[in-house]
Amino acid sequence: QVQLVESGGGLVQPGGSLSLSCVASGIIFSFNAMGWYRQAPGKQRELVATITSGGGTNYADSVKGRFTISNGNAKNTVLLQMNSLKPEDTAVYYCSGTAPWGGQYWGQGTQVTVSS
Repeated sequence: QVQLVESGGGLVQPGGSLSLSCVASGIIFSFNAMGWYRQAPGKQRELVATITSGGGTNYADSVKGRFTISNGNAKNTVLLQMNSLKPEDTAVYYCSGTAPWGGQYWGQGTQVTVSS
């Protein structure tokens, strides 16, 4: 059974930093791409950043220059470094992996709260 497990969320003050990580288990294939999405209360889930297995990246305009996505050292892991955090970054952050056949897998999410 494929599982994606996120870690690293928490409470941080505005202007602070957090690092999220996601590890996939229970799979024998490699994801073509992995990414981070977020969902704030009362809002739809939105793209934060994605990265391909080859290292190509894509960011939402709202996080460009502040967030950095990278592939982890282990296969099927992805990291998200978040700097200069703002209250509007508060959301549940979800990790996602895209299988070679296009299927998408999701983690359970980790809460990020930016507040003074």
